[in-house]
Amino acid sequence: MPVPRGIPGLSRLRTRAFSTSVARTSYEDTVQNLKIGKHTRVLYQGFTGRVATQNAKESLEWGTNIVGGVKPGSTGEHLGLPVLPTVREAKEQLKPDATAIYVAAPHAGKAIEEAIEAEIPLIVAVAEHIPLHDILRIMSILKTQSKSRLVGANAPGIISAIGKCRIGFQPLPTFSPGHIGIVAKSGTLSYETVASITRSGLGQSLCIGMGGDVVAGTNFVDALRVFETDPDTEAIVLVGEVGGSAEQEAADWIKDYHQREKNPKPIAALVGGRMAPPGRVMGHAGAWAGVGEATAEEKYKILQNAGVTMVDHPEKFGNVMKSLLKQAGKDVSKIQQSAAANQRRGMHTMRQARPRVVSRAQKINLGQQRDLHLREQKAVDHLSKSLKGFTISEETPQDTDSVYLSISVDRSNRQPCIITSPSSNPRKIHHRLRRFPYSYLEGPDKATIMEAIKHLRLDAAPPAAHAQTAKLISSLASLHRSQEAVSLAVNLSISSSGTLHLSSPQLFYDDAAFKSNNRHPELHALRDPSQENAVEVEAEKSGIVFVKLNTDDPHASIGTLVNGAGLAMNTIDALALPPHNGACSNFLDTGGKATSQTVKKSFELILSDPRVKVIFVNIFGGLTDCGMIADGVILAFKEVDMRGIPVVVRLRGTNEEEGQRKIAESGLELEAFDGFEEAARRVVELSGQ
Repeated sequence: MPVPRGIPGLSRLRTRAFSTSVARTSYEDTVQNLKIGKHTRVLYQGFTGRVATQNAKESLEWGTNIVGGVKPGSTGEHLGLPVLPTVREAKEQLKPDATAIYVAAPHAGKAIEEAIEAEIPLIVAVAEHIPLHDILRIMSILKTQSKSRLVGANAPGIISAIGKCRIGFQPLPTFSPGHIGIVAKSGTLSYETVASITRSGLGQSLCIGMGGDVVAGTNFVDALRVFETDPDTEAIVLVGEVGGSAEQEAADWIKDYHQREKNPKPIAALVGGRMAPPGRVMGHAGAWAGVGEATAEEKYKILQNAGVTMVDHPEKFGNVMKSLLKQAGKDVSKIQQSAAANQRRGMHTMRQARPRVVSRAQKINLGQQRDLHLREQKAVDHLSKSLKGFTISEETPQDTDSVYLSISVDRSNRQPCIITSPSSNPRKIHHRLRRFPYSYLEGPDKATIMEAIKHLRLDAAPPAAHAQTAKLISSLASLHRSQEAVSLAVNLSISSSGTLHLSSPQLFYDDAAFKSNNRHPELHALRDPSQENAVEVEAEKSGIVFVKLNTDDPHASIGTLVNGAGLAMNTIDALALPPHNGACSNFLDTGGKATSQTVKKSFELILSDPRVKVIFVNIFGGLTDCGMIADGVILAFKEVDMRGIPVVVRLRGTNEEEGQRKIAESGLELEAFDGFEEAARRVVELSGQ
């Protein structure tokens, strides 16, 4: 398969060596590199940048053992620590155990590759909008070695609260040393979880951010393997969401764990996006359920059936974990005393921590739209130009049987795959679908293609049709890589004469390649915003993700304004499910930061829906101070014609008391709450539902 011109760096990968690791070990063996702590020597790539500098100052004050950083082509000193020109030189001189990639998305892929070449044991990538195919390339490299482990991308990072080691941008005032291990896809949901565990007095041992991208360098099972043997971890929290199958894999692991372990550590979990509409990307690049993937509701039940205690809101984790530890025969008071002792030992550094005022939304202001989806005639036209020798139409002929064929991403195997089903009937695809993973660098080989065709059950088709199908699969795989697609799907039918006919194409592209690196501008020029929801397009201009919900329900009268995609999904879930049984008019993620301008714009977007009778502002002040957020809400409320619509504000996190006080004393039609349950009850009451 030819190397596509769109992705720099691929041409050298077939001969380039990234590790001196022996063949008997693999990437899976690097999972123990996640065990960070006081011993961990941390390097920063992009060390002298503004965001990295602020982050490093906080982490140093907290106790993280940062040994220096890298700035390409430069040698010197920064924050009293050495700066070296390359990662390899930094590895030789500073002997780091981990590196934090504080490099913007356009260059993050190269920075990760440099860390792999230098065999840094742990690589933490926090940047959002790293192109999907850059990560697929990186994962293909990681699979060839056994020295380096990746966390992320698009993740808050990894933090040992008990070991005072922070590699990421987690809000330090929220964390407390203790004995609960946490792994999460969503940053904001993990912060809410951490806050609840801190309030319970149990504290955290190790917290791992899996990240919200389509492909993650570290997943739930990797984290569970670490927590299982970690002597500091007494119980485990797992925070999942719609998209992918990591939660099902975790459930399978947990079933096996319960069978082989007489006294397993208690596990509780949450799955966000249970009310997410099918086919929509919910803020995170990976927050969508692909063909054949379980819904968030199904994943919730799968984990529950595996013996996991499920919650519907992260605020509940603290009390739930105390109850589970007690049921497991653990002395909860002793665990709390141990956590308190660790907190006292680290109190001098905890007081120095300051809430960040620079958020990810400021750091990477690329907007929140994460996909280009070509359907109907545009998809037909584009595929016809890209694939020669095939007949393509918008609709599948009614008098023919068709099968389903797609080139997509196997999130579990972290590589592309062929997806086939012997039926294109949407109700049957899910049960008859199979995935055939293949090498990102080499493309699908003949044996893999033949297996995929065999599953299509084209037994009665003539040999020429089989050959054409093989050619089609190879061509689609090449197109998938060269145009940096997420998935390319078609229905395939064969005429009585043996001719292939393609129909109902669905072409799905991750637009990070365009927004981060300006790749494929001609492809992304095909997007027609006039065919999209006008309010959602308007929101995108301000870096806000807005999705209109329950369009057929005139009683969907609760408008939501939330910071963070995971928290926004969970807010809608918790309002809609018993005991509240409310109905939301929208999903709105402000992008991680609630300033007066983003709140003002969010109010305007929400109020464009005449169904709205109440607005629920649910903010976790992790990266920003709740007092500042309250000022933003009050200012925006004064500047927008609210039409007498009441607003319920729930603020938790950094400096939450000050934020709640400002809201309560504003004299405006704002109601302040700290607990989610009481806020939700009031919201539903005001909505009239």
